[in-house]
Amino acid sequence: MTIDLDKLYAEQAINGKYRKLYAHLCEVKDPEWSATFSEIETIIGFKLPPEAREYRPWWSDTGFDQVRACLAAGWRTAKVDMDAETAQFWRKDSPAFRRRAIDEILPPRSFGPWPEGLSLRREDIYEERI
Repeated sequence: MTIDLDKLYAEQAINGKYRKLYAHLCEVKDPEWSATFSEIETIIGFKLPPEAREYRPWWSDTGFDQVRACLAAGWRTAKVDMDAETAQFWRKDSPAFRRRAIDEILPPRSFGPWPEGLSLRREDIYEERI
């Protein structure tokens, strides 16, 4: 049996505590959306819990209702600045959201030519030297 997480998140978002955030994100047409914590509180109609300002994983852990509301609306948390109390969200189909290749994250670099006389052959590595 497989669980359709998108359907589950949608059901929880429509009926959950963060349904106004879900509805708002469904209305946003841009591929990215940024808001202060205060703006989010205005949208949802109540204060965010203290963990939202103290605990970074609160914004990304799928066990939390607000993250499920974002996922159901087709959004993910992109960046959260705890000091400035801002959050940036990306739509799942946004070019910014796409998975990046490892070469984009850690570009290959050349450290110069192979040192002369250096060998990685097994015979050279395990050669007994007298």
